[in-house]
Order: sequence, then C-alpha cells, then structure tokens
Amino acid sequence: MKFTLLQTTEVIEQVTEAGQMSLWQLFNSGGWLMWVLLALGGVTIFIFVERFLAIRKASKGMNMGFMNRIRDAISNGDIRAALEMCRRANTPIARMVEKGIERLGRPMGDVQNAIENVANLEVSRLENGLPFLATIAGGAPMIGFLGTVMGMVQTFMDMSAAGGTVDMALLSGGMYVAMITTVGGLLVGIPAYFGYNYLVAAIEKLVFRMEANSIAFMDILNQPAQK
Repeated sequence: MKFTLLQTTEVIEQVTEAGQMSLWQLFNSGGWLMWVLLALGGVTIFIFVERFLAIRKASKGMNMGFMNRIRDAISNGDIRAALEMCRRANTPIARMVEKGIERLGRPMGDVQNAIENVANLEVSRLENGLPFLATIAGGAPMIGFLGTVMGMVQTFMDMSAAGGTVDMALLSGGMYVAMITTVGGLLVGIPAYFGYNYLVAAIEKLVFRMEANSIAFMDILNQPAQK
C-alpha cells in the first residue's frame, strides 16, 4: 500500500495532536459511554468509602476487654449495666450480646438462635452494596469494550462512505478514539474489582471476630452451670 507525502504528513500531524490532547478532550472523544463509566466510577468510590467506614466502625469495641466487662456485670447480677454497655457500644457484637442478654432465663438453644439471627442481620448489613460493586467490576470493562466495538464499526462505516479507500489517518484516528472507552472501562473495573475483594476479606475477618465473641459470651452464660 503506497502513501503520498501529503498523506504521510497528515498522519504525523494527527498523531502529534493526539499526543497533545488534554484528558478532557480524550474523555469527550470516547463518546456518551464515557459518561456512563464516569458515573459508575463515582458509584464505585462512594460504595467503597461508605462500606470501608462502616466496617471500620463495626470493628471498634470488638475486643476481649468488652467481653470481660460484660462477664463482670453478669457475674455480679447487674443485667441492666450489661445491657447499657451493649447499647453504648453500638457495634454488631454488642447488638448480638444485647439480644443474648435479653433472652437470659430461656434455654441455651433459644439464646444461641437469637444471637445467630442477629449475626446474620449484621452480616447482611455489612454486605450492603457489595453485589453492585461486583457488578461494576465485571460490567465496566464490558461497557468499555462495547464502546470500542461501536467506534470501530463507525470507523469502517466512514471508510466505506469515503469510497472504500484505506485512509491511514482516518483509520488510526478512529482506532485510538475507539480504544479510549476500553481504557475507561478498565480504569473503573480494576479498582472496583480490588475494592470488592478487599471489602469481602475485611467482612470475613469481622465475621470471624463476631463468632469468637459469640462463643465467649456463651461461655460466660455457661460458667454458673459449671460451678
């Protein structure tokens, strides 16, 4: 395929201009799908930050010091003080223990079931928004690829309308514009993917600590029976 000097110059000028384009110009070159990806990126940041803060707040007070104070209050027969400590802590484990204290006097199986029901509700609250984050992680790259395919189709349609002549400047310009949406999709999808896995791991660690504190609470209730 032969190119004239004028065609070669046009290609060089277009590549030079593309390298000097601002991020805003590149964003606009991607078309309307870039706005969709921008919205998904904003949602990703919001969900991650909100869930991160919620998990961090839930982790506070989940230590054996709290359970030791609960043990002392129950051993002294001060149930009201134990309930007040749980309400003041306002954490998932505190709400679990509070429900268990409210069931004191009933069979241990009922107490255990009440604690497990509260634990399931707390875990469900912690996982709120994670399915949407996982959807963004998988869907954003696909949206970006869709934009690339649409851009390539438009490029070849323009070439066909020009009489089927292979214009290197037109082809290269259409290709880099089409690839912008793929880059945008990956820039949204990759952080969403890592953020989702980080939050899942944090929740699993938190659930393990909740289970450990639940076992400690049941041991506290069983202590009088062991004496």
